[in-house]
Amino acid sequence: MEMIMTAAEQKSRTARSYKLILLFAMVSMTMMFAGLTSAFVVSKSRADWLKDFQLPPAFYYSTVAIIACSVTFHLAKKSIQKNDQSKTTLFLLSTLVLGILFVILQFLGFGQIVENGYYFTGSGSSITTTFLYVVTVVHLIHLAGGVISLLIIIYNHFKQKYNSSQTLGIELGAMYWHFLDLLWVYLFLFLYFFK
Repeated sequence: MEMIMTAAEQKSRTARSYKLILLFAMVSMTMMFAGLTSAFVVSKSRADWLKDFQLPPAFYYSTVAIIACSVTFHLAKKSIQKNDQSKTTLFLLSTLVLGILFVILQFLGFGQIVENGYYFTGSGSSITTTFLYVVTVVHLIHLAGGVISLLIIIYNHFKQKYNSSQTLGIELGAMYWHFLDLLWVYLFLFLYFFK
């Protein structure tokens, strides 16, 4: 006897599938960053490792910005679940602004590192700053994916595609941004404490 799925069951199954795919992608990214931080640990024993290197102040501010992104995205999700379109708009746009601020602060941080006489490539570089650069740029690439997905979510929101019964896009976006947030906090703490 063939079972016919209701629209609600189909919607639930689709949501689970998308969340599982996103979870698999996040696990893969976690493994990549685990490999990068492991290489960082192994390289610490090199003679040219900088023992007194300090993270630039802009990285502290960027950490606050990305944590705030998670908060505003969470609030956007809560707002759409209550069908509050105007608050959802406010929180989605706030997330976008904070995400862009994070990127700007990261590049300001790179500038502060160079101003302190450290370089990422070439004869004036060190393994310490090169690793910092690689880890940060790889995270920024993943964040670019987050910004693109956020722009799509904002576009869909303005097209009235989300409401209290249709929140999947915002939920997936929030999951990914929370992941990026946790990943950066982990990287920041790792780079701060592991010298």
